[in-house]
Amino acid sequence: MATTDAEVERVRALVAAIPPGRVVTYGDIAAAAGLSTPRTVGWIMRTDSADLPWHRVIGASGKPAAHLAHRQLSLLALEGVPIQDGRVNIRAARFPLP
Repeated sequence: MATTDAEVERVRALVAAIPPGRVVTYGDIAAAAGLSTPRTVGWIMRTDSADLPWHRVIGASGKPAAHLAHRQLSLLALEGVPIQDGRVNIRAARFPLP
């Protein structure tokens, strides 16, 4: 299924709403945006998130993608997100989306 401009804009608005020091998962965004899979959120983030706080979106396991791990964890640590052993404590830092 193709991703519409409206879906992209919903994802962008949700990511933009995540405050510093908090995180959401790809699945959280997919559910809030009415998307069928978190993979669609990942695709949107890869292609259209340069001006967004992309680092606040994390996998459900709390581990960032390997190629982004150092940069993402560094940015999150600067915001006070609890991190232990290279993993975000999602339970403590999760932001509830509408």
